[in-house]
Amino acid sequence: MADAIGGRSASAATAEGGGGSAAAVHIVYVEKPEGEEPEAYHIRTLASVLGSEEAAKEALIYHYKTAASGFSAKLTPDQVAEISKKPGVLQVVPSRTYQLHSV
Repeated sequence: MADAIGGRSASAATAEGGGGSAAAVHIVYVEKPEGEEPEAYHIRTLASVLGSEEAAKEALIYHYKTAASGFSAKLTPDQVAEISKKPGVLQVVPSRTYQLHSV
């Protein structure tokens, strides 16, 4: 996965979080929601950690709905630990950019 998701670079998507902990882009993999639109489920899951839908929408970068169910968002280390414990959250991983080397 590239860090340039949704037209935003990793540096633009990285911000200073609460308590002086740096927020970084993470990919949050979740179970596929049943009876609810994926975007609404992603916002609700993120809002449960960030405190409001508005904060969730600001932190959210991209929704994954086809090959995987999840989203990418700017999260501090404390927020990563908290969201990892939420029901339906399968895994939270830092977003990485890989450079291909050609001969």
